[in-house]
Amino acid sequence: MDYITLIQLLDSTVRFATPLLLACLAGLFSERAGIFDIGLEGKMLAAAFFTAAVAFLTGSAWVGLLGGIAASLVLAAIHGVASITFRGNQLISGVAINLLAAGMTVLVAQDWFRQGGRTPGLTGDARFEGITLPGAAAVADVPVIGPLYAELISGHSILVYIAFLAVPLTWWVLFRTRFGLRLRAVGENPAAVDTAGVSVVGLRYAAVLIAGVLCGLAGAYLSTALQAGFVKDMSAGRGFIALAALIFAKWRPWYALWATLLFGLFGALETRPDVIEAVIGLKVPGPLLGGLPYVMTVIILAGFVGKAIPPRAGGAPYVKER
Repeated sequence: MDYITLIQLLDSTVRFATPLLLACLAGLFSERAGIFDIGLEGKMLAAAFFTAAVAFLTGSAWVGLLGGIAASLVLAAIHGVASITFRGNQLISGVAINLLAAGMTVLVAQDWFRQGGRTPGLTGDARFEGITLPGAAAVADVPVIGPLYAELISGHSILVYIAFLAVPLTWWVLFRTRFGLRLRAVGENPAAVDTAGVSVVGLRYAAVLIAGVLCGLAGAYLSTALQAGFVKDMSAGRGFIALAALIFAKWRPWYALWATLLFGLFGALETRPDVIEAVIGLKVPGPLLGGLPYVMTVIILAGFVGKAIPPRAGGAPYVKER
């Protein structure tokens, strides 16, 4: 495998990893506060549809992004009301959101656009196009450094850069701010936080809504950057893969980055079977490569990849002592 092929493979890895990374960070915020969020998939799917729909109707990807985030926040709020206010089962609430989003997006898309549950294709300002970073064209022909900067680092949409910047920002918020300390404490011992006079309900709602924003960004990336419009079930299990990556990363932001890049690499290999053939000398069927992320998800969730201990209060509704 030559250097240019490697750069192209890594470029595809970044593109496939971006929605997983955003969804993984969403789950990290939510679960660090003690709220399990199986509904990442549904929020991503709803955001993907409403981003594409609003972007097509307005001709602006940025307006579409706001529409996608708003849709994701509505579902996040529903999950919060069910799980926090009414102390319902968090897993069932998440599954219900996934089912709601899967059905609603197709029905609304058919009603609005009459194209079999999809939106019209997006062009021009209705999409997030790649950004050429300063100096990329000038160094493109420089050996080693040129392709690395001009093809791998430069040329991505703004949402890719936001996703990768969200990793150090998440680390700083969770581990270097008072809000982050309290958020993590709520996921471990909410009674202690409550005793200190801090609202457990408020912190958990904040975490759930932050997760909604990040899922909105992930869904928007799917329909306006990775693809040019919405199609039925386009999230394709990415929310569940993000949950597996979160467990693999042991609920830590930097580990989440490397875990999602690993899953992104699996997705990239599906589009480049020639790379596998060049490395191992065997032709691997495309469906087998396409199933790698899901096989890895099952392996991680089955507990074969290290021991991951979730926040102690995760999944348990908080009942204030009287």
